[in-house]
Order: sequence, then structure tokens, then C-alpha cells
Amino acid sequence: MREFRLALRLLGRDQRAGELLLIGLALIIAVASVTTVGFFADRVHRALNRQANQLLGADLVAVADRPLPPEFETEARRRGLAVTRMLRFPSMVIRGEKNVLASVKAVAGGYPLRGEVRIADRLYGADRPATDIPARGTAWVDERLFTQLELAIGDVVNLGTAQFRVAAILTHEPDSAIGFINSGPRVYVNESDLAATGLVQTGSRIRYRLQLAGADAGIDAYREWALPRLEPGQRIEGIRDARPEIRSALDRAEKFLNLAALVSVILAAVAIALSARRFLQRHLDGCAMMRCVGASQGLVMRLYLMHFAVMGIVASLLGCTVGVLAQLALSYWLASLASVQLPAPGWLPALHGVATGLALLLGFALPPLAAIGKVPTLRVLRRELGAPRGMGLAGYALAFAVIAGLILWKAHDLELGGLVLGGFVAAMLVAGVVTWLLITLLARVRNRGVAWRFGIANLRRHILGSILQVVALGIGIMALLTLTLIRGDLLKAWQTSLPPHAPNRFIVNIQPDQIRPLAEFFAARGVVRPPVFPMVRGRLIRINERSVASADYVDDRAKRLIDREFNLSWATAMQADNEIVSGRWWEATAARADQFSMENGIAETLGVRIGDVLTFDVAGQRVAGTVTSLRKVDWDSFNVNFFVMAPPGLLERYPASHITSFYLPPGRVDLLNALVQAFPNFLLIDVAQIMAQVQKMMDQVARAVQFVFLFTLLAGLVVLYAAIASTQDERLYQATIMRTLGASRAQITYANLAEFAAIGALSGLLAAAGANALGFILAIKVLNLSYAFNGAVWLVGVGCGTAGIAAAGYLGTRRVLGIAPLQVLQRIA
Repeated sequence: MREFRLALRLLGRDQRAGELLLIGLALIIAVASVTTVGFFADRVHRALNRQANQLLGADLVAVADRPLPPEFETEARRRGLAVTRMLRFPSMVIRGEKNVLASVKAVAGGYPLRGEVRIADRLYGADRPATDIPARGTAWVDERLFTQLELAIGDVVNLGTAQFRVAAILTHEPDSAIGFINSGPRVYVNESDLAATGLVQTGSRIRYRLQLAGADAGIDAYREWALPRLEPGQRIEGIRDARPEIRSALDRAEKFLNLAALVSVILAAVAIALSARRFLQRHLDGCAMMRCVGASQGLVMRLYLMHFAVMGIVASLLGCTVGVLAQLALSYWLASLASVQLPAPGWLPALHGVATGLALLLGFALPPLAAIGKVPTLRVLRRELGAPRGMGLAGYALAFAVIAGLILWKAHDLELGGLVLGGFVAAMLVAGVVTWLLITLLARVRNRGVAWRFGIANLRRHILGSILQVVALGIGIMALLTLTLIRGDLLKAWQTSLPPHAPNRFIVNIQPDQIRPLAEFFAARGVVRPPVFPMVRGRLIRINERSVASADYVDDRAKRLIDREFNLSWATAMQADNEIVSGRWWEATAARADQFSMENGIAETLGVRIGDVLTFDVAGQRVAGTVTSLRKVDWDSFNVNFFVMAPPGLLERYPASHITSFYLPPGRVDLLNALVQAFPNFLLIDVAQIMAQVQKMMDQVARAVQFVFLFTLLAGLVVLYAAIASTQDERLYQATIMRTLGASRAQITYANLAEFAAIGALSGLLAAAGANALGFILAIKVLNLSYAFNGAVWLVGVGCGTAGIAAAGYLGTRRVLGIAPLQVLQRIA
């Protein structure tokens, strides 16, 4: 106990002297970056777990893309479960000359079984729980649709071929979260009115949901009964597996943000190592004195281990506090992406944060401090004796093991963690070599005066520290440049890559008897008739002789493709924006109809090759064909394209709807309104609106990532200050000698500014090069876009890096110039 009290006294003394400031700051930043992400993810997970049944609107839901067999509902009622139905589909809602694409819910009596629907009588007015479903002939619309169509209670809207009176404003629904992204405007109607709309037709994309509620035992028994009877396209969702798509999206987002946060953790680790080395140098005399008065080597080590353990816990707790506050900002920025109310976070992320902080201390502060107990007593008389040898290679191995462990832990994936770790090590090595070369080149520029030569000589004298500073700060600046200027460049490149008159509207749900009237409609208005393509829906059930199921695949995209129905089409000639990459397209007079052409990316995802036989379930019938070609599709053309095509003769006998896309010139809203009025069953998709929604989502996510990378920049600045502090005594002696030899205070200041301006310029140069390289890779390899290097990135990177870091370096070293040379000479003597 006495040892612990002594350790606390030593800790208090060092805290008052400012010896622990940099280590503490580095720990706080590292822990805050990790806990910010952890707290936010924990809140969303808790919301999903606590409100799972309300998110479902039931205790158990059977979901299908076709009507479920009647025995599913009959069996549920036989078991005494509460039952209701709900159908969901997209459709145009029309009022006068205005129309909006909305998500329609047709609900049956008893909906919802869990949670509540809330409605209001006026916009943004007080709401109340709904006691029933909409009456026949009425609709409830949400606030967005109410505003967009400029509605009032009692107004009439058209849905398909039926009219509905707006009876209430929908303010809350329990099962609003389709995915992690909020969907469009909502409309509730009575299930009994659905037939009158004429919207349930061949090719309509409808989700059928049978919702159940009851005692846990009854729900579990029904689940066991239903699971073996599920067919492709049907699934069971329960409280345990509610919203798997949200969980999957959240897991991916959490993994990415955690890896982004780890960049700041790694830089903070560098700052801790530099600060710990300085701490050792400044405590050698004190430890030698303790040894002189009888303290054993073990006692000295125990005192400083307790000293750092307490400091680590306190700094980690402060970092957790910062993380709690920071995640509030993160939650605010992502508020429109999360579709659930977020409860308060739990304590587990805080424990993870404390564990991260202590692991950093163990890996990066312990190796330098391992030598503190070995200080010879003779140092009291001979101060030229340096620090004893620490852990050597074992210390470096420990530090690497800690970082590798943190990356693998936060990646939640051994392969991904290994790739990130390897990529980071390789990037650090390349950046280090480039920085060394640039510093060497700068040293050759000798005609810029004494201050310049002395400043650059300092860079070369502490080459390892200089490289660490440049790389650390460069990573932080690069992240911010990538998420601001480069992201904007990529968006502009994508938008300008579109043809000037690329289709900007899609029409879905065209029935065969509407093809000719649609052509006449466009001809009468002077619009070029767009090509109309047939489309049947089929589910892939076999590849060769092997039945396929989503469980057979690891890739999330492959799982989704197997679970959903494909849109299949047929044509004699291949479209102009398609290119054969393998195999051959069929001739106009194909001898055999049982062929398929598949999009190359989908084929790779599902493991399909030329010569494989695919079997689809189309309207309950099996349709098989051999893959004779693989196509590359230019999806950016916004023309209608299909993953799977067949020659004429294979699919025509099955019920089909049709689809087309066309270009709507600016100012021709009248054409759109007339189209919706003439064909109320059509589903019109506005590509520009979708692009705007995607861009808004990207902006929100980018802001969240920028927020996390602010910790990276802060960690880089702490590395800079740690490097300055680690050489402060040496700088003090250098300044004293220079001033004794006649150098002015201004000359020494200019030398320091030259050194830090060079560090800033090199960091900015490295950041700009890295950001442009990353943008080039994303454009060419990921987005298939041409990329023009942005000169502003170089100007902003180098300019901000030079000015910002020169200013920070000046503030960090100006105290050195305030000490009289005589004081320093007396101390040396």
C-alpha cells in the first residue's frame, strides 16, 4: 500500500510538471476514436434488440414475393396465434398534376400486432394511436407525401385506377425500417381496396407479409412447423433475426469505421512511444537518486508500472467520456440513415476503450520504461551515462503484436485484418522511403540562407523522427483530402460520364396490351419511341445438377441474388451497350432456344461459367438453358439491361410485363403528368431523384468518416508535439550554443520555421499524392471512370500542411527561445 501511495505521489508530481501531457493526450485520442464508433454501433444494436418485435410489427413474420399458401395462415389460427396480413409495393400517388413515387402498404384488420401506428389530423400536429386500419376508400399518408403533394385532410388522391380520400397523416409506424436506409414516402390503405387499384398484375413487385403474435411457446412451435415448408422466395423473420439487412449494413459500417479509427490509434501509439522515451530520459537522474538511497531495481520498476497503470486508466476513462460526447455528433450526422430510435449506449464499448488504452501503454510505453529500473547509481556523479538498454527487439515485437492484435480484433475478420495490416505496413514503408528521399533532396538546396540550412540539417539529424512526423501527419491530411476534394471529383466524373441525353426515367409494369398505346402516346407528343423490353420473373434453383440455396454462398451479394427473383428477358440482337467477353451471342435464326447469356459480374459472383446449365423457376415451371455467353454491361448508360437474357422461343409462353427507359427533357413535366394520367398502373422511377438520394447518403456517410478521421489528424499533431518534446532539451542546448556564438533570436526562429515548414510541405505533398493515387485507383478499378488529377488537391495539401504545421511547430518551440543562455550553460556545468 505504501508503494502505491508513493506511486500516486510521483504521478501527481509528474502531472503538475506536465510530464504526462502528451502520453495522456495520445491515449485520450486513441480511446475516443475507438469508443466513438463503438458507442454508436452499440446504440443501434441495442435499438434492434430491444425493439425487435416492434420493428417487425409482430412476434413472427412470414415474408414472400408471391402469395403464401393458405395453410400458413390456417395453421397459425389453429394454434391460437393472432394473425394479420400486409402487402407492400411501390406505386405512383397522383393528385391533379402532381405525382410522387411512394411505398404503399395494404393492411388487414388487426394490424399491427405489436407496437402502434400513430396518426394526426394536421401537419406536425399532436398525434394519437390509431385504433383501427384505414376505412375503405380512405388513405393515410405520411408527412413527406402530404407536403410534396400539398395535400389537406379530405383531399382525393389517385392510386392506380382507384381514388382515395386522405383521412389522416401518418406520423409513426412500427415496422418502418425496410433496411438501414429510410425508404420513400408512405401510404396506408385497406387491403380490401387493393383489387380496385388494378396494381396487382403480372410483374408487380409485391412483398407479402403474414404477421403473427402470441406466446413464446406457440411462436416457436409455429416456426418449427413453417421452416421445413418454406420454398425459395419465402423466409421467416422473428425477434431473434429481425432486420438482418440492417444488422449486415451496420456490421459493415462498424467494421469500416473501426478500421478508420485504428489509424488514429496507430499514430497515437507512435506518440506514446516518443513521449515514453522522453519520459525515460528526464527521469534517469531521479531513478539514480532513488537507487542511491536504497531503492531496489524491482521497487523502481513497480513504482513506475503502478504510475503508468493509474495514468492509463484515468486517460482511458477521459477518452471514453470524449467518445460518449463525440458519438452524439456522429449519431446526429447519421440520424437520417438510422431508422430506429437510439437508446443510451451500454458500458461494453467503454471497457473496449480502456482495454485499447492499456494495450497501447503495454506495447509502446513499457519497452522504453523497461530500462528505468536498470539506471546505474553512478549516474548521480556521471550524467554523461546514457539510458540503459531496454527490451531491444522484444520491445519492437511486443509493439507490433499489440497493433496487429487491435487490427484483427476490430476487423472481425482474419483475412480482412491481415490485408489491412499488410497494406498499412507496406504503405508506411513506401511513405517512409519517399520521405527519406525528399529530405535528402531538400538538404542539397543550400543557397537559401543560414536559417534554411540549419532547419533542414535538423531534419536530417533526426531522420527517423522526421519520417515519423511526416508520415503521421500525411496520413491524417490525406484522409481529409480524400473525403472532401477527391470525393467531389469522383462524383463529378461519374455525372459527366453519363451521355447528355441518357434515359432519366424508367417505366415498369407495362402490360402487353399497353405497348401500342404507349408508342402512340410518345409519337403524339413528338418524343422518340423508346424500346420496350419483355420481362418475366424467375428464381435460380439449379446450376448444372446442383440445387442452389443462399446458405451455399459466403458472399452477401450472392446470398441476396439467390434469395430474390431475377428479371429475365429475351432478344434476337444484343444491345449496343453490351459487349461479349466470353462465348458467342446467338444468331438471328438460333437453332436452339435453350440458351442463356449472363452478365459477367453476376456470373463471377455466383460461380457460373460458359457451358453451365441454369434452371429457373418461372411461374411454377422449370426453365433450363446452357450459358453460351458472358456479357459486360455498361450500366451507366441507364438503358434497360438484364442480368440474364435468352433467345426468342424460351420464355415467351410465360406471363410477362414490360419495361422501358426514356429521356425526359427539362421542362416537360406536362408529358410526365399526362403519362401518369393515361396509364395509372405504370410505376415511374426518377433516376435523377435516386441519384440525389444516393449523393445525400454519401455526403452523410462521408461526414461521419471525416469526423472519425479528425481523430487521425489530432493524433498526427500529437506525434508532431511528441517529436518536438523528445528533442526539446537538445534544441535548448543548440539554441544556447548558437546564441552564444552570435546568432540572433530571429535567426533561430527562422531556422525552426524552416524545419517545420519543410515537415508540413512534405506531409502535404505526401497527402496530396496519396489522395490523388487513391482517387485514381477508385476511379479506374472500382468505378470504371476516367480520372483527371486535381491540381487543387496539391495546392490545398501542401499549402495547409506548410502553414498549419509551421504554426504548430513555432508554438511548440517558442518556449525554448525564452530561456536565457546563461541558465542553460550553468545547468550544463
